Amino acid sequence: MEWITALMEALGSPGAGLAVALENVFPPVPSEVILPLAGFTATQGRISLVAAILWTTAGSVAGALVLYFLGSWLGLDRTRRLFGKLPFVSESDVDKADAWFDKHGNAAVFLGRMVPVVRSLISIPAGVSGMPIARFTLYTAAGSLVWNSALILAGYFLGENYSVIDRYLGWVSTAVLAALAIAIVWFVVSRLKARRS
Repeated sequence: MEWITALMEALGSPGAGLAVALENVFPPVPSEVILPLAGFTATQGRISLVAAILWTTAGSVAGALVLYFLGSWLGLDRTRRLFGKLPFVSESDVDKADAWFDKHGNAAVFLGRMVPVVRSLISIPAGVSGMPIARFTLYTAAGSLVWNSALILAGYFLGENYSVIDRYLGWVSTAVLAALAIAIVWFVVSRLKARRS
């Protein structure tokens, strides 16, 4: 928190954008902390509210593009080979996931930017599936603008109580991680049953 505050004090709104960009690639501090803090900082006149929203959205896009290019570098063929070596996963599973992303990728990227944990990870399958970069950037920017605006404005209006946002969204993050864990367990168990039968 001290580091983020110092970053915004030193660089202003671009500092908030830089923090969000780093959070997208390597999340040491979640956006649920950074964005409300940016809103609270705007109440004190140290940064502009509009500039904070624009810079953090630019930071979100920049961080997402790093992971998009990682997915693009992996590519579909390399991802098939990589996942094909894992237990319980076949190359056809990757093809099915790719086909699903081709059909629902726009909504997945847009809505995924508003879901803790998923918001960073969604960029990788977009790159793997070869989603056009212009479309990816558009839907990432739109989803990020909604998410960032909501949390920055919440921090702005809550003032010194901005930290309650992280407390409540922390439960959402935990629920998302739990859902992912349950999905993985269900997948493994269903594959084990299929092999036995």
